[in-house]
Amino acid sequence: MGHDLHAPIEIKRDCEVTMIPRGEMLTLWKGDTVVVTQALGGSFTVRTVMGYLVRVAAHDADALGLEDAPEQEAPGQVGPFSLEKVIEKLKTVFDPEIPVNVVDLGLIYVCEAHPLADGGHRVEIKMSMTAPGCGMGDVLKADACRKVQGVAGVTDVDIEIVWEPAWDQSRMSEAAQLQLGLL
Repeated sequence: MGHDLHAPIEIKRDCEVTMIPRGEMLTLWKGDTVVVTQALGGSFTVRTVMGYLVRVAAHDADALGLEDAPEQEAPGQVGPFSLEKVIEKLKTVFDPEIPVNVVDLGLIYVCEAHPLADGGHRVEIKMSMTAPGCGMGDVLKADACRKVQGVAGVTDVDIEIVWEPAWDQSRMSEAAQLQLGLL
């Protein structure tokens, strides 16, 4: 990334961001100062001078004076379809408050692929959030959809946010629990 996390950054241009955890839109203005607290999966979590946590999308990295993290696979890649590649892409979607991807967090309840007549695949995903009132659901859903659409052989993606069963820490991978100091 080339920038020291937790060092103040001056916003280079106005940019729309998403407030965490409410999911509401907010504008950071050119000249505002923020501190990057997390840079994972191409997006950035920053703390504003007012103490708000906000998510800056990858395509707005330049507003932070940073570079957009390159995607490992460009949309429309050719090659054989693989559900493992879908899971790999989902592992690049991160909760903006927790430095763990949605797969290891246990937020992906179902990930299935169905072959289509055109030779492509429809990927159906059921995912949850860590808390029922989380306003970031649509943001994470859109991020997951965009990334899965870039997997070779994927022609359709359907992601549903579900609340049953309720998420709890037991759904997390052992690696995620270790990373967060829960084991």
